[in-house]
Amino acid sequence: MIRGGGGGPRVVPVYAITGGRTRSHGQDLALETMVTTTERGLASRALLRFEQVHIVDLCRTPISVVEVAAKLRIPVGVARVLVSDLHADDMLSIHRPPVTPEGRPRTEVLERLLKGLRTS
Repeated sequence: MIRGGGGGPRVVPVYAITGGRTRSHGQDLALETMVTTTERGLASRALLRFEQVHIVDLCRTPISVVEVAAKLRIPVGVARVLVSDLHADDMLSIHRPPVTPEGRPRTEVLERLLKGLRTS
């Protein structure tokens, strides 16, 4: 969770975390995209900003972009930008779920995602 000291209100506005950007420098990621930390991400923790370290730590085990947002209590759009930027810097690996012939996520992926959100 990205909070001010003592769990109080956020000191830095959410939009400041991304520099006011709503789009990533890398590729746009679907909410259900699973991400994991790379070796470079683990080795670079000391060089990362506060919220980036939290994401790298969360992604030590596979987690979806939307779950990152839920666990950090940030808007999904902000999580997408941060995760995509970390991926562009080779700090995270992305794992795209299987899709239907229409290009939509398979039902079982969405059900697992919903279950994960409910337990967050």
